Amino acid sequence: MSTPGPERVPSTVKVGKTTGQGKPPAGGPGASRPAANRPGGKGGAKGKGRKPVTPVKVSGGRNWGPIAVTGAVILVAAGIIGWGVIASVQGSKPWEEQVAAIDGVVDYRAQKNAAIDDRTHKEGPQTYVTNPPVGGAHNSTWQNCMGDVYTEPIANEHAVHSLEHGAVWVTYKQGLDAAQVEKLQAKVEGKEYTLMSPIANLDKNVSVQVWGYQLKVDSADDSRIDDFIRITRVKASMEPGAACSSGNTTSDPVPAAAASAGATG
Repeated sequence: MSTPGPERVPSTVKVGKTTGQGKPPAGGPGASRPAANRPGGKGGAKGKGRKPVTPVKVSGGRNWGPIAVTGAVILVAAGIIGWGVIASVQGSKPWEEQVAAIDGVVDYRAQKNAAIDDRTHKEGPQTYVTNPPVGGAHNSTWQNCMGDVYTEPIANEHAVHSLEHGAVWVTYKQGLDAAQVEKLQAKVEGKEYTLMSPIANLDKNVSVQVWGYQLKVDSADDSRIDDFIRITRVKASMEPGAACSSGNTTSDPVPAAAASAGATG
């Protein structure tokens, strides 16, 4: 029977900072924390531990605000460009076509009415086809039309001569509201080749005319008045270059024509 030898003691290896992998154990001090104290670890108290983090929902939709603004800007720009093109095309048309295209304008030139087309100078009162007249035989003296505003009816015979020279004659029904008259006056006063006066028996509140064209409307606020004046003033002249100054400045009717020599009675 053999005698037992000395008891073998397992050798102990001290692990230092540079032992093994050459790095300290990962996780730092918290790595040795018991599982019971970690969330989800065995043996931990029920319901305790770190609360779960609610995931942030990231919307995948577009931000439509800037897109809507950009779209609106594009639409406005397109509208401006479109209107500019239309205005350019419209402005390239002859003035006669432009004024005839205004809603409500009557083109008497197209009617070829001899009584309207007559440009003879005649003394004494004349009879006209329209009220106010837009053409026809007239007095040898024109009505001053340098933006003149007459507060009483003027002689048609003088006013028609002004139309022949290219003036726009703005007329209104006698007794029209003062505020309406002031608005018409603002369109005429101080503007060459325009004149203004009330007229008797007018079937509309306002009538504007040049030689051979006429527009009648119910209100001085009607924008067609401005269009008519802008398009026709001076251009409608039957005698280009004829003056509007040095004409008659009174509201008196024309005197009767002098009796011809040799007439009896």
